[in-house]
Amino acid sequence: MKVNALRISSNKSELDIDVIHAFLRDHAAWSKGIPRETVERAIEGSLCFGAYLGKRQIGFARVVTDMATFGYLCDVFVLPEYRAHGYAAAVMRHIFGSDLLKGLRRIVLVTSDAHGVYRPHGFNGLTHPEWYMELHRPDVYAPSGS
Repeated sequence: MKVNALRISSNKSELDIDVIHAFLRDHAAWSKGIPRETVERAIEGSLCFGAYLGKRQIGFARVVTDMATFGYLCDVFVLPEYRAHGYAAAVMRHIFGSDLLKGLRRIVLVTSDAHGVYRPHGFNGLTHPEWYMELHRPDVYAPSGS
């Protein structure tokens, strides 16, 4: 294996929780301030994919899924200093090539600005947005009283 070759693994024991937590807490608009314990629980209950260059974790994605019918793709990131090298696309190809996810009837995601990353993998706007509802708590990770 080349030192700079991207390696993608779903082995949770390889995940660098410090890297994942720091990115989600400090840089991801969707999870600012998220507690480490919450990240750990989310990882525990999800199918996770780490992206590695050598021993360094440079990316992450997780799928909340029943492994049979439905999946929610979330917490996808490549560290800023490693972007624009095709790593996000490689992670998506790996995820959607996974035997564990090929039979799912529906996979959804939410993105504010990365539509171009997901469209090549078959994602489009909702066919029936009127069918979807949400309970959104944007300040759930904010300290109490703020």
